[in-house]
Amino acid sequence: MSDYFGKDVPKLGFGLMRLPRKGVVTDIEQTKKMVDMFMEAGFTYFDTAYVYPGSESAIKKALVDRYPRDSYTLCTKMNAFITGLTEKTAKKQFEASLKRTGAGYFDYYLLHSLKENNYKRYDMFHLWDYVKEKKEEGLIKHFGFSYHGGPELLDKLLTEHPEVDFIQLQLNYADWESKSITSRANYEVARKHDKSITVMEPVKGGKLANPPKEVQKLFKDYNPNASFASWAIRFVAGLDGILTVLSGMSNTEQMADNISFMKDFKPLNDEEQKIIREAQRIIGESNTIPCTSCKYCVEGCPQNIRIPDVFEAMNKQLGNGLTKEAKEVYEKATLDAGKASDCIECRNCEKTCPQHLPITDNLKKAVEMFE
Repeated sequence: MSDYFGKDVPKLGFGLMRLPRKGVVTDIEQTKKMVDMFMEAGFTYFDTAYVYPGSESAIKKALVDRYPRDSYTLCTKMNAFITGLTEKTAKKQFEASLKRTGAGYFDYYLLHSLKENNYKRYDMFHLWDYVKEKKEEGLIKHFGFSYHGGPELLDKLLTEHPEVDFIQLQLNYADWESKSITSRANYEVARKHDKSITVMEPVKGGKLANPPKEVQKLFKDYNPNASFASWAIRFVAGLDGILTVLSGMSNTEQMADNISFMKDFKPLNDEEQKIIREAQRIIGESNTIPCTSCKYCVEGCPQNIRIPDVFEAMNKQLGNGLTKEAKEVYEKATLDAGKASDCIECRNCEKTCPQHLPITDNLKKAVEMFE
């Protein structure tokens, strides 16, 4: 593998946010199998974060302890909007990540999830300077930031910090023209600044692996053998300036599918691009809640409401008309956790939501639907 940034990095990256689980803990043995499949297929880019529960420790056992350090590249992230964080404790995340992963250094390092309501904390805690110092020390090879805001702030940040090597953006065909996610606009700003891009949420938290029935028919009519996820990942992988596309795979089956169409990657052809545009039109008319189940909202909820699970229940009714199944999913989601009616409207969830969803209002709708 070349040390030159952006060269010889395969188009598929392994996002470690949704690793397989056995109960509440990571399934290390299945994770090892997934890592082996990924590496044997020639892929090398792994992406984790300080705030992904158990992820950094899991990748030590599944990857770092089992493969030569120069055979893979590892990315992790520093989060400055954890409740009660100080400059000192924010910086300690870096040392904690080094210890958890045992990697010795990070090939890629990101300031995590910048957006309009939190980016000033990264300045206030002097974290831009801190990661530059770590790069000078050789503990970071390339650094940047992951981003969930709008194009105006992105342009400001890249103008003020031209030293960043790359940026991580949420890009997928469903959010391409979204007024809240602004995928296309953010992509164009990044390319204007000549920044390479790692892509997060290409399958929108799994939503595009099971798109609306009308979209499924479009894809199957053209190619009955292609998975729905393959359409989503190939759409973003074919864009100019993409360093790698992170797929948050949760089992060996998903890994095998991703490898099948990314090992010998081919961008969408003209006819496939037209089909994607029709899928975008259909999804744009959907009433479903565009939650990606990242679970950032859950940690800070004082009422212990499993918000993504509640929204999953709502989407079964809103998107597919499955009233009975929706009720069952809701009952399971609230069995040992808060109900939608327990919401006290503190809006902590909305402050952390990368999708900028009106969570409080949607929970009120959930009360009407299920309670």
